[in-house]
Amino acid sequence: MSGDGILDRLKREGRVVVVGASLAGLRAAETLREKGFAGSLTMVGDEPYEPYDRPPLSKQVLLGRATSDHTSLPRRRAIDAQWRLGVPATGLDMAARRVRLADGDEVGYDRLLIATGVRARPWPRESEAELDGVFVLRTRDDATGLERALAQNPRRVLVIGAGFTGSEIASACRERGIAVTVAERAAAPLVGALGGVVGQVAAEIQREHGVDLRCGIMVTGLEGDAANRVRAAHLSDGNTVDADVVVVCLGALRNTEWLAGSGLGAGPRGIACDAGCRAFDIRGIVTDDVYVAGDVARSPHPLFGYQFLSLEHWGNAVAQAETAAHNMMSDSVDRRPHIWVPAFWSSQFGVNIKSVGVPSMGTEILIAQGALNERRFTGVYGYQGRVIGAVTFDQTKWLQFYQQLIETTAPFPPSFATVDRRPEGQRPVDADFPDPSVPTSGPTVTLTGYSPADRRMTFTPAGH
Repeated sequence: MSGDGILDRLKREGRVVVVGASLAGLRAAETLREKGFAGSLTMVGDEPYEPYDRPPLSKQVLLGRATSDHTSLPRRRAIDAQWRLGVPATGLDMAARRVRLADGDEVGYDRLLIATGVRARPWPRESEAELDGVFVLRTRDDATGLERALAQNPRRVLVIGAGFTGSEIASACRERGIAVTVAERAAAPLVGALGGVVGQVAAEIQREHGVDLRCGIMVTGLEGDAANRVRAAHLSDGNTVDADVVVVCLGALRNTEWLAGSGLGAGPRGIACDAGCRAFDIRGIVTDDVYVAGDVARSPHPLFGYQFLSLEHWGNAVAQAETAAHNMMSDSVDRRPHIWVPAFWSSQFGVNIKSVGVPSMGTEILIAQGALNERRFTGVYGYQGRVIGAVTFDQTKWLQFYQQLIETTAPFPPSFATVDRRPEGQRPVDADFPDPSVPTSGPTVTLTGYSPADRRMTFTPAGH
């Protein structure tokens, strides 16, 4: 119990606003109620839908096995909230503790949680992005539109970017019998997230499934017909790909623009916060009443050199939201850190890919079990003599073991024998990650901080 009663009053009659009617926002709201918060709770979302699950959008929905309106997230409990859906937040007044909304209204708060997530990076040329048949995939409406286009049996789909989302879309196209070309700037798919060694395996799998995979190139322009419908894409190698549907998969942008001028430490890489999910202001001072969770958050992690991690992972959104909500309703001595070990999964071309830790931080990889040419293996990543990450292709059962190695900062390469260790797994090799200063379309973990390779940026507070 708080000594001065402030926390008790907050729980009894306080005001909490959650900006972001997302997975993180919903799980935070449920946790707040579980922690005894009985005050007013307002959920603000820019989409007209209550929180829904995004992973099925690039899998079951694109395969026509489910409709996007059946992806609503299950509720763990009633949250008794006032929903402000379809009304984006447009500004924040931290001094007055008020959130401004697009309809001109303002909502006051005693505690604020920001869970605005990310959005798909659009095709850079607006006139080409607006061509009929050009899509991105992030929202429920995106998935509905793309699935309808696929159902019309296009002659060919062009996917720009071979990260996880692009690769899953290509997989769905092939499963539906649709011809698909994938254009990737890097040397192979998934290299930004898993490195070149694993990326070459992903490339072989795609080609074996009939994908016209073209790496080391860029799409330089999209061309439409007289009806303003996309018909072709021009590539940097001089070739042209005829396509009825183009899906732009060039990564994500963090939804922080609405915080410009607020004084919060927010920018293109997200909103900086401490391990307890409290946001930093522009001066680097932690706030007491503004918290962050999910894809939009950047927080330091002791297992990964205290670098600030931005994680676009489903499990991280849940865990960080629960921690943020717990800390919002706790005295300082009862607060806890968010030190979740990153984990990610993808299903594509019949292969179940899962990872833990931060593979993209690794400099070396050891195929500890299985074999690359069998498409069934476990790769362990090393960084400065310790295990930093692991990935499995159809060997999920071993992942928890390697997660324990990461959590205990076990030495790399592992000194013990493992089941199904092959000759190629006797010594580590270069993980072959691309130069971080060269953009690719795949990483789901963004490292920022004191890395020499970090690209610095300057925050400019309003009025300064």
